[in-house]
Amino acid sequence: MPWGRGDSTSEYVLRLLPDGERPPGHAPVTAPRHRPETAPQHTPAADGESPFAAFGLPGRPGSDAFWAAARTPASTPADGGWRTLFLWRGSEAVLDEAVLDFESWSPPVPLRRWEGTDCWYAEVPMPARLRVTYRFLVGDAAHADPFNPVGAGADRSVVATPDAPPQPHWPSLGPDDVPPLPRTRIRWSSDRLGGRRTVRVHPVGGGGPVVLLLDGDDWLYLHPAVTAFDAAAAAGDLPPVTLVFLPAKDREAEFACRPELWEAVRDELLPLVAESGVPVDLERLVVAGQSLGGLSALYAALEFPELVSRVACQSGSFWWAPGAVDLPDPLGGPVGGAIAERLRRGADLSRLRCAFDVGEHERPMLPHCELTETLTEQAGATVRVSRSASGHDRAGWRHALLRDVAWALG
Repeated sequence: MPWGRGDSTSEYVLRLLPDGERPPGHAPVTAPRHRPETAPQHTPAADGESPFAAFGLPGRPGSDAFWAAARTPASTPADGGWRTLFLWRGSEAVLDEAVLDFESWSPPVPLRRWEGTDCWYAEVPMPARLRVTYRFLVGDAAHADPFNPVGAGADRSVVATPDAPPQPHWPSLGPDDVPPLPRTRIRWSSDRLGGRRTVRVHPVGGGGPVVLLLDGDDWLYLHPAVTAFDAAAAAGDLPPVTLVFLPAKDREAEFACRPELWEAVRDELLPLVAESGVPVDLERLVVAGQSLGGLSALYAALEFPELVSRVACQSGSFWWAPGAVDLPDPLGGPVGGAIAERLRRGADLSRLRCAFDVGEHERPMLPHCELTETLTEQAGATVRVSRSASGHDRAGWRHALLRDVAWALG
């Protein structure tokens, strides 16, 4: 998923552009040439030898004792939210233009040097209840946080404020950890979509109803859905299911309210899944999608009701309408976009169970999501609505994914 820079509108749009797509975790990136605007920071007042004592860090920054004790991010209460400390260790030549880069929630934040030492830091004001993905951009490379054991792929980390709700069943994987991959692979050559892609299939608890995970590679390589679903089923929080990880080649083309993807899923992919040797139940298919994937999941329920009657949607891009991506303010068009227009024309969604979730910090999305939730329920669907402690970020959607898949099958 591409990373946003600048205002909130561009943050959502940049993640949709095909040119922004890259394999999970490894593509080179370039740090900005100029210092971006950033949230206010203050230089910590020296307190003897412990200028970061408020964050639980003893000793003089840059000393061996300081680095031995470094465990960040660390947060302290401030202004109804939190002030969170991030650390990086390195030389001035490398870090002259280094920044802390967040996924969608905030513009990049420049790192500052502590008094000529090898300690670089950023103190970032954060709201209450936030979980967000971030990375360090240093020179021409992206890095995970070496002091944070919670990663998201090879070059990203996840931070949560102390009051963010827990995410049971999701393991903490560092940048060097390799998430388990399903043994069953399907090489799918699609006549309708063109090209070939690898679709992985994993039976949870022995297998059952198919859960089609859109943007499947993100749930394989950045966030270990295999482990999380297995743990949820073992704990009794999820019935047995069969996960199908569907990667996207061109998110905008495939997910933007067009029938080709769902014709290909119905006529090409699902028959291959049924023949894969993994136990499957195609009668209770659940489609789980985020952002444009959430838009596509609800579109499928509207236009292919015989195929899709259960949806888990996180932060659906319900602002989308033809041509909206090319507008100066894509989220400033008609509320609810093309999906709201389609729902107003009339639809019988009485067979649909649809769970909606959106990050409570992604304010530009909320009007679009709220209207779509209302119209979907008015069309007869059984609807569940929740808000996650996040922005537009898979790190914040993880708990909703497990919970809402289980609810959709209830």
